[in-house]
Amino acid sequence: MFQSKHPISAIVLGAALLGFSVDTLIAAESYPHGPDSKPEPGIPKGSVTKFTWDDSKVYPGTIRDYWIYVPAQYDEDRPCPIMVFQDGENFLREKGDWRAPHVFDNLIHQGEIPVLIGIFINPGHRGNRAEGIPRRRNNRSIEYDTLGDRYASFLLNEIIPQVSQTYRLSTLPEDRAICGNSSGGICAFTVAWERPDAFRKVVSHIGSFVNIRGGHIYPAMIRKTETKPLRVFLQDGLNDLDNSHGNWPLGNKQMETALKFADYDYRMVWGSGVHSGKHGGSIFPETLKWLWRDFQ
Repeated sequence: MFQSKHPISAIVLGAALLGFSVDTLIAAESYPHGPDSKPEPGIPKGSVTKFTWDDSKVYPGTIRDYWIYVPAQYDEDRPCPIMVFQDGENFLREKGDWRAPHVFDNLIHQGEIPVLIGIFINPGHRGNRAEGIPRRRNNRSIEYDTLGDRYASFLLNEIIPQVSQTYRLSTLPEDRAICGNSSGGICAFTVAWERPDAFRKVVSHIGSFVNIRGGHIYPAMIRKTETKPLRVFLQDGLNDLDNSHGNWPLGNKQMETALKFADYDYRMVWGSGVHSGKHGGSIFPETLKWLWRDFQ
């Protein structure tokens, strides 16, 4: 179910009226993938190439993998829109929640989204497994949960210029989207919030708008700051996390009401799930159609 304004109380009230507990509703709800998330025979297929970045000046001493999706329809004579993903490897998995290459192939072929390049970036790490340090995620919270323009600077001064050496990328902010899940979701919002001159489309799934590193202040900031030219898609589940950092559904509900108050172009989709990418992944094709609905 894909709805723009689905208040938390609606799911709870609906379950109560039907005589179900919320736990029963969770057990009954599933998030299957539709045809747009599956490989379709006979359509052009994009390519995905893996790279490593180990020369960061913004996050010195880190190393990370990143991948570039290039659609079959890419034309080097035309500037290409881009979409950046945090925790990039998760969005690429063949049997994962999002299956982004299949979704891109299908929607580009259908003309539902522009011919775009996907940049899928893992968080940086320091050290190696032999030293007992997890390689992929140990700089993740620093990069994703921290407010300010540091991660935006990393993208705009390091990764995007590197990709631009090979591919012709659009510099128009309307042609640039950024997406993430959990801490990657708040990171996506932070990048666009700090640099609306560079990114104007945001997707946040189960975004961590809680006090991990101060992100709980965003609803108040949105209400007290002149409205920025952003388009924001939010998704969360009623049974998302509740811990010492805060309550994820409450944080996302506050984001929803703040964006409404400040007259943003936004959409909020609620499910009944936990801290998982299953719901966001199942609606990912519809999310992209909404996000890019007026591309030229």
